[in-house]
Amino acid sequence: MSMWLALAAVLAGLAILTLGGEALVRGAAGLALRFGLTPAVIGLTVVAFGTSSPELAVSIDAARAGLDGIAVGNVVGSNIANVALICGIAALVRPLVVEARLVRVDIPLMLAASVAVAALLLVGGGIGRLAGALLVAALVAWIAWRIVVVRRESDAVRDEFGAGIDTILAFPLGQIALIVLGIGTLALGATLLVNGATVIARGLGLTPAVIGLTVVAVGTSLPELATSVVAARRNQGDIAVGNIVGSNLFNLLAILGLTALVLPLSRAEVTVIDLGVMLATSAALWAILWRGVRVGRVAGALLLASWLVYMGWLLLVQP
Repeated sequence: MSMWLALAAVLAGLAILTLGGEALVRGAAGLALRFGLTPAVIGLTVVAFGTSSPELAVSIDAARAGLDGIAVGNVVGSNIANVALICGIAALVRPLVVEARLVRVDIPLMLAASVAVAALLLVGGGIGRLAGALLVAALVAWIAWRIVVVRRESDAVRDEFGAGIDTILAFPLGQIALIVLGIGTLALGATLLVNGATVIARGLGLTPAVIGLTVVAVGTSLPELATSVVAARRNQGDIAVGNIVGSNLFNLLAILGLTALVLPLSRAEVTVIDLGVMLATSAALWAILWRGVRVGRVAGALLLASWLVYMGWLLLVQP
């Protein structure tokens, strides 16, 4: 693929991602009301899994090609981008107000999963098949528990969120069709963008780990960016932040877990600093929301600035 064709693929991917994010948020918000689930839960499950599908495809393909630096760096870099870049931009679009359960339960779980994965990579040097199976089992248990708990509170959920959710179509099948269309469109857009961006990055002489932490991570995180920004514009802060937290959990538990089940992963060139930044950004989001279940524009600007500093260090200092 030539550089010009790669650039065209990047631009086409960006346009397709925007359309996919709009469809996914509208369909998910409608289902949240119809089935008595909060927007946060839909963001943590359906939306998060859909927007994380590009990371899964990229990491498995990279592992099969022997590029563990891209496979692991993709997840670490995506998690950093989700919190610092995407949450930062979404909060600048509109301050994000979330439900308290996200702060009390889901974000601490995201931080705990980040610590567990960092420990596996630093102490064990990688993630084997047994560890991968345990990560996937933890994800399944978390999703099942989250849905059961919220279903028990369905009446209160309807009272709290019923007036604010936009149901674009009147029938569940129409809302499901929007979700499927959104997920498929996001996957297509991300594939175009990542393929094009990877060609450009290799042309600039970047290493596999840096490609995974920067170009591939940002490219595969663009579905989350599109979805969270659309949700913020529509005043659905729960979906915006729930999508970020859920995507990070899917990245850590499902993507690394499933990839390790296919082929055990080594830490490769991912450094202690990269893992430390991932932990620090997750902790920062928890600290911001703990003060008032809200990510304001100032906090969003600080998150975005921290991501830019990290990118500058990766591209200018680390090489």
